[in-house]
Amino acid sequence: MENVLLIVLLLLALALIGVVLLQRSEGGGLGMGGGGGGAMSQRSAANAMTKLTWVFGIAFMAVSLTLTVISARNAEGTSVMDRFGGAPAAAEDGEIDTDALLPPPSTIDPDAPLVPRAD
Repeated sequence: MENVLLIVLLLLALALIGVVLLQRSEGGGLGMGGGGGGAMSQRSAANAMTKLTWVFGIAFMAVSLTLTVISARNAEGTSVMDRFGGAPAAAEDGEIDTDALLPPPSTIDPDAPLVPRAD
């Protein structure tokens, strides 16, 4: 279900981008040009494009909200830390073992220079 809604969201986003780019702006924009004639006058075309923008925008927000609700329901009772093996081990006195958070010790000689060799 989530995959279908993601595809619908992608198509709505592309349609919304296309409708916004086709609208005639005050400076001309990427509109169809200023030629006269045709089935729709400039005023009615602007109204239709504006309404279409509103429809796509509302549909985009509704699908986004639906996806958010679905993913929140699927994620109930889980934590991000569960995916990584849980929280760091706590000591018997309840304190976190900070040594477990450090990277493993290096096997490189501590006196060796840190300059890479050209071998």
